[in-house]
Amino acid sequence: MTNAPTNTRVRRSEPDTNERETESEQEDLVCPECAGNLVVDDEHGETVCEDCGLVVEEDSVDRGPEWRAFDAAEKNEKSRVGAPTTNTMHDKGLSTNIDWRNKDAYGNSLGSRQREKMQRLRKWNERFRTRDSKERNLKQALGEIDRMASALGLPTNVRETASVIYRRALDEDLLPGRSIEGVSTACVYAAARQAGVPRSLDEIADVSRVEKNEIARTYRYVVRELGLEVQPADPESYVPRFASGLELSDEAEHRARSLLQNAKEKGVHSGKSPVGLAAAAVYAAALLTNEKTTQAAVSDVADISEVTIRNRYHELLEAEETIGMA
Repeated sequence: MTNAPTNTRVRRSEPDTNERETESEQEDLVCPECAGNLVVDDEHGETVCEDCGLVVEEDSVDRGPEWRAFDAAEKNEKSRVGAPTTNTMHDKGLSTNIDWRNKDAYGNSLGSRQREKMQRLRKWNERFRTRDSKERNLKQALGEIDRMASALGLPTNVRETASVIYRRALDEDLLPGRSIEGVSTACVYAAARQAGVPRSLDEIADVSRVEKNEIARTYRYVVRELGLEVQPADPESYVPRFASGLELSDEAEHRARSLLQNAKEKGVHSGKSPVGLAAAAVYAAALLTNEKTTQAAVSDVADISEVTIRNRYHELLEAEETIGMA
């Protein structure tokens, strides 16, 4: 007895969704006229066929970033969403600020009820931004750092460094017994020296709200406790600023650097104020290059006494004569 043959019917399956999407993507990459390869021209915002030159799409929107990156590390470093964070604000710039001007987006003045409403919003916004005493302390200190850095003409990187130093001091409980203004001033002084754009203690004290002795004492304490690597101030780093303030030529600035280098070689700079040495070198260089300046003018720019300039001036010239005779 044989089994009856069974009719087997094969049902052809329809292409699934993924296959249809793949086919449509392949069609999008092919020229509709000659089936050539399509190339996206980001510079002109066009999609063009390589073979026949047909413009398939134009005025496309560039959704990429406005910067360029040449490797993965640079791409990750530049990648961002929103405004960049900064250490110069107590919340690192992640909160919202309400403008103090009572105007709308079109520049029109607000009505009385709207002004009252915005004033209440500002008040509560400030309360929410500083949740505890630590944040209030940080907000006040960073405001002081920004004010002093602006008055001294310090660049942004110095403000960032000073803010980081103050945050470290706050985290390690170095503030009890010391004023916020004193510690923030010491942080600005240390950051400027670390960045190679030092300012003298007298210049720092002029824009600070604390005395010079307190700044120096707090600075030594912060550097010691945090283990900051601060190199001794180089007299040559003051020369460009003094020469610019006196409107001297590049030749005079180069001559002043040469005088200071000779002084270092002879050890004259040891134990001397770098500001005084730099001021004396600028004054001597101006005389050697026949440029008109006076000790009083140099004293005003460098904020140092004329007596110090005269004393260091003779020492620098003697050191250069000694090297010349050798």
